[in-house]
Amino acid sequence: MTKIGKVVRGLSVGLLSLALFSVAVPSADASGITVYKEGDKYLKFGGRVILQYQSTDVENGTDTDVLQFRYLRPYIEGSLYKDWTGKIQLEMGKASGDNEVAVKEAFMRYTGYGSTVVTIGQIDFPFSRENLTSSKKQHLAERTFTGSHDYGSLDKQLGLFVSGANGDKTVTWAAGATSTSIDPDSSKLDFDTPVNKNADFNEGWTVGGRVDYHPFGYLPFGQGNIVTESLKATVGVGAFVWNNDSDNNTYTTNGVDSGAGTADVDTVTGLEVSAGVRVQGASLDTQYNQFSAKTVDKAVTSGIYLNGETKLKSLSVEGGYMVVPERVEVVAGYQSLDADNYATKWTRTSVGVNYYIHGHDLKIQGTYRMGSDVDGVQDSNKNELFLRTQYVF
Repeated sequence: MTKIGKVVRGLSVGLLSLALFSVAVPSADASGITVYKEGDKYLKFGGRVILQYQSTDVENGTDTDVLQFRYLRPYIEGSLYKDWTGKIQLEMGKASGDNEVAVKEAFMRYTGYGSTVVTIGQIDFPFSRENLTSSKKQHLAERTFTGSHDYGSLDKQLGLFVSGANGDKTVTWAAGATSTSIDPDSSKLDFDTPVNKNADFNEGWTVGGRVDYHPFGYLPFGQGNIVTESLKATVGVGAFVWNNDSDNNTYTTNGVDSGAGTADVDTVTGLEVSAGVRVQGASLDTQYNQFSAKTVDKAVTSGIYLNGETKLKSLSVEGGYMVVPERVEVVAGYQSLDADNYATKWTRTSVGVNYYIHGHDLKIQGTYRMGSDVDGVQDSNKNELFLRTQYVF
């Protein structure tokens, strides 16, 4: 079969599967289904099912296509006591290796301090607006560099979190102190939870937080402007520090790295500036991150590192417009990533269309992403097509 034939066949299978899935499920409330409630006691079930087709065209490389459950996340939430809640969410879609079923979220939460909320367990670390925006509420089918845990964003971590707001929620804030692991792959700055870590992950502790200002009223984490509304805007800043606790430096012996594309990470500091605007069916989100990372062996030159350190800089700009109110949205985005050991900046440009059947609860997304100078290598290009159907209940 020719290359074009394979792409057409894969695209047809993906579209057919997505179409069948989109009409085979009923509508539901994204807040979950409450199966029991009596006073302060309640029990709720919910979940997220995202089926995705991805076709990848690598210049001078191997083309691939795959149909998979990108996310398959059931959860259970409940309470026995006033002001206390608990939740467990599992990931059954892209889990692999020894982690066939991964713990995505698991926490206990106290809300009895007015606007201040205290959470103990595993949730999103309060850094990177793009990452804090749920995967089910993104403009594009996949997160940009600024929201990817492969390139500096912290994702979900295990520890203590505190968040709050002023009286009218024009100012919101959050902070966390967590145990955090890093994959010592020198091509990335990949933060992972210690709950589902691999044996070679570096271990350490993270402290950080964020503040967001909403001058025209509170704007929650969520992209797009499905229901046309008046002007809303937000601007935020975030920062964190991670330090290796030296418990698991598997690739460094007597201060020397073993090479082969690995590098034990010693310290990381991260900074974020982000903003979002919503008005009359239009939406725009932009973010800039900068990470300063150092390896245990100060001589490592590999992947993103040059002489044992790197400044990893990422930028994203994403926008959308509802061409058919509450139904059809056209979207576009640009993102870039640069590191000390890159020969040139890695960029991605995306275009797409989102069709909303029942808002973010039930929608179909199509995104075409064009990548240039992948991994900072001049003239290394990769184009990707993503088609996904999402059902949230």
